[in-house]
Amino acid sequence: MNNRVYLFDTTLRDGEQSPGVSLNAAEKVQIARQLAKMGIDVIEAGFPVTSQGDFAAVQAVARAVKGSAVAALARANFNDIDKAWEAVKDAEQPRIHTFIATSDIHLKYKLRKDRWQVLEAAVAAVKYACRYTSDVEFSAEDASRTDLDYLCQVLEAVIDAGAKVVNIPDTVGYAMPEEFKQFIESIIQRVPNIDKAIISVHCHDDLGLAVANSLAAVAGGARQVEGTINGIGERAGNAALEEVVMGLYTRKDRYNLVANITTEEIYRTSRLVSSLTGMMVQANKAVVGKNAFAHESGIHQDGVLKERTTYEIMNPTMLGISKSSIVLGKHSGRHAFRQRLVELGYNLSEEEINKAFQRFKDLADKKKELTDQDLEAIVEEETRQLPNTYDLSYLHISSGTTIVPTATVGLKIEGKTVEEASCGDGPVDAIYKAIDKITNLHLVLEEYIINAVTGGRDALGDVTVKLRRADSGRTYIGRGVSTDILEASARAYINAVNKVVYEESELQGED
Repeated sequence: MNNRVYLFDTTLRDGEQSPGVSLNAAEKVQIARQLAKMGIDVIEAGFPVTSQGDFAAVQAVARAVKGSAVAALARANFNDIDKAWEAVKDAEQPRIHTFIATSDIHLKYKLRKDRWQVLEAAVAAVKYACRYTSDVEFSAEDASRTDLDYLCQVLEAVIDAGAKVVNIPDTVGYAMPEEFKQFIESIIQRVPNIDKAIISVHCHDDLGLAVANSLAAVAGGARQVEGTINGIGERAGNAALEEVVMGLYTRKDRYNLVANITTEEIYRTSRLVSSLTGMMVQANKAVVGKNAFAHESGIHQDGVLKERTTYEIMNPTMLGISKSSIVLGKHSGRHAFRQRLVELGYNLSEEEINKAFQRFKDLADKKKELTDQDLEAIVEEETRQLPNTYDLSYLHISSGTTIVPTATVGLKIEGKTVEEASCGDGPVDAIYKAIDKITNLHLVLEEYIINAVTGGRDALGDVTVKLRRADSGRTYIGRGVSTDILEASARAYINAVNKVVYEESELQGED
């Protein structure tokens, strides 16, 4: 059996179904390019039939990504498949991913079809998709709760119809690892033409077993694993691909399988997805959490200092987590700054370097030394691909326990500075009300999260906000960093506002 495991990333589709996450086309392209750089085999860019915006985003990803296949999801009907192909046809390696539920509970309550009707629809969909491309994947939704005899019948039929990949989803996270492994083994034994297709698995984390089930399925013979970065997704999320990758690598003695991933890009990919989705990575998250390689116990610290492998089964540098002690300060020049970014793995244009360097110098005047984590935060904020309609020019705050908080905000718009002032329940509320006056956008603040990028009193504050438009219900994520938490709060809000304006301009352009 082939010892290659293919990785199918659905961060841009299933991951975006996380409550409150909404990525625009430019953000999807940015993530997709990073996924390709990481070495992901297949990037599922979205579900084109759901909206014109999703169609445009999938199309943009298909045209931008090099080196990875780009897939579009489609229900088992011709209209969905037409839309999916139209969206991905310009990709280097286009894939159509069509699906239909096969479990009796879904047939009875959701589809209201019998088994024969679903089998017929699945075969017709695969045959229709094969008219566009030979790279067709079929998913049997809720496969883990489907009668095995019937599932094998469906899989045999869709492979005969032309499916090159058959996906066995644990859609509701119901399976147990050993049970799921046996399930995959049974499919291999009972589907006579299974050698003509790759078996894929797509596991959800409702019981915290998505990664365990994925690895068990691989041990049982599956050769494609579907998941998301940081494990984001519907309900409790999907299998975290970074955990699957490092599980295969760290225990290669057990699996003897290879996933062609550039592991040094894992941490950066995790940070990018977290930044653009607004979903913070929990500190004790496996592989990419900030505590994953932290040691507080004296016994652990002593062991690691003597020999890293006493308490670390993975080398953090292999994941792209820098352990460098080199710091930059206000006297550092552009060359040193550029060189450090190259060492951190960033390949920026001259314009992006100029923007990041200017921000670095501004922060270096406020903070004595900037660490690698500080530099990463600066670059991530300053190199976003969206054009800025509004830029923060200045900010003045009057606040205290015995006065009404007041904020005066100046925003630069097309080279001119516009100023407004407002009072609020607190300084952040006052800032946001002043920005609302300037932009004439009245947005609902749904989430406000503060993190310290590094330790110390002069640490960079990292603020993430989630704003909702009352008229459309659409949500927007904004992020800002500064040593001044109020400035970071203003930058985060302005970043989200710029996304609102960008989306509106894009929609007007389509009209």
